Amino acid sequence: MVSNIFIGTDIVSVPRLNKTINSSQGDKFKNRIFTEDEINYCSDKVNSIVHFAGRFAAKEAITKALLSSEKIDSVKMKSIEIISGKNRKPEVNLTLSSKLQLQCKVSISHTDEYAIAFALLEIL
Repeated sequence: MVSNIFIGTDIVSVPRLNKTINSSQGDKFKNRIFTEDEINYCSDKVNSIVHFAGRFAAKEAITKALLSSEKIDSVKMKSIEIISGKNRKPEVNLTLSSKLQLQCKVSISHTDEYAIAFALLEIL
């Protein structure tokens, strides 16, 4: 039986990402990784860096799930958008060049030191 469900997980050091975002290349990094809506959402938060870290971990986890399916060869980080849905739960918008029909769920958690994300991908 061939499985159509794939998983991915990632953990991010919040201080390390903070150093990257606050470096001279920080804006370039943010614009390469995050959509404008993600940047605005995270920037509006009191402790914005943990939200950037959570979304970065989520994008990495989703990328791992997508690549493990072996249906996609590469993924651009901006083709994955993490938005806040009902009750502030994270939801995933995918804009991939592939014609695959996908459903993706993600869970994100963070502390001041680490952000972690788990992604569950189903190819329909």
